[in-house]
Amino acid sequence: MSSVVCPALEMAGKACSQADGVSAVDEKNLALNRAYWDEVAELHRESYDTAAFVADPECLGKQVADDFELLKPWLPGGSVAGLGLMHLQCHIGDDTLGWAKLGARVTGLDMSPESLRIARELAAETGLAAEFIQSSIAEAAGALAGRSFDVVYTSVGVLNWLDDLNVWAKLIAQILKPGGVFFIREGHPMAMSLDQDAPVGELRLGWPYFNVGPLLDESETDYSSPTPVTNGKTWAWAHSLGEIIGSLLKAGLPILDYQEHKTLPWKMLPWMEQEDDDRWARYVLPEPLRNLCPLEFSLVARKP
Repeated sequence: MSSVVCPALEMAGKACSQADGVSAVDEKNLALNRAYWDEVAELHRESYDTAAFVADPECLGKQVADDFELLKPWLPGGSVAGLGLMHLQCHIGDDTLGWAKLGARVTGLDMSPESLRIARELAAETGLAAEFIQSSIAEAAGALAGRSFDVVYTSVGVLNWLDDLNVWAKLIAQILKPGGVFFIREGHPMAMSLDQDAPVGELRLGWPYFNVGPLLDESETDYSSPTPVTNGKTWAWAHSLGEIIGSLLKAGLPILDYQEHKTLPWKMLPWMEQEDDDRWARYVLPEPLRNLCPLEFSLVARKP
């Protein structure tokens, strides 16, 4: 859901297993995901350093400063000022509010009521105008009731929580205004397939690259800190690059820009190195492995 939200398959202390088909994941089981995000929302208020975000009007947050530079060439006048921006899977809303600091009229959407409670509190603390709507992606079209936006944005760590990317892409196409742009930065499916338990210096495949159906993850701690969690059982889905891009194209959203990146905002492998040239921690593979595997991708699409 936003900021440094880490895909479930990459969480520390995981024990993943595949369910017997999508039918095994009913509404009751999907509620496990909501319970997890409700529990960790308060933890993330601290681990995402929201105090610094609130205190500094110039601070855009961990993701937005980088994402804005990637999106800027595709914005009218290179700015989001005055544009309506929808942030899907916004979690606690710090990234949503980062766009508000850049002048966008922001709306965040998330399924977790506790996450949105904190998002609204952060909006009040910063004095920024923002609207937050509780809904899953599957139900978002109804929740938005025909509204449309100039920009639809998602940050890293969101796609693994979705079972059907065709539903996701169709929603994006539906809520974008004609000529509007969609942006996503996400963990690269190739990197998400790496085995976290591989020896130091070894890149070894250990997780599905293609969508094999729901995967049950059981984690004992929150990914952003060593804090234990009670609701550590969640469902996740792997999505290939072809599935991601294909769903957008199928929804009628031509790709304007696609880039691959060598950094991640979380320490996916315990022996990754932290970059030291940036206030917000980003992690890279050590040399000489750095050029062997992309860690993130970013993509811009436009509604005709």
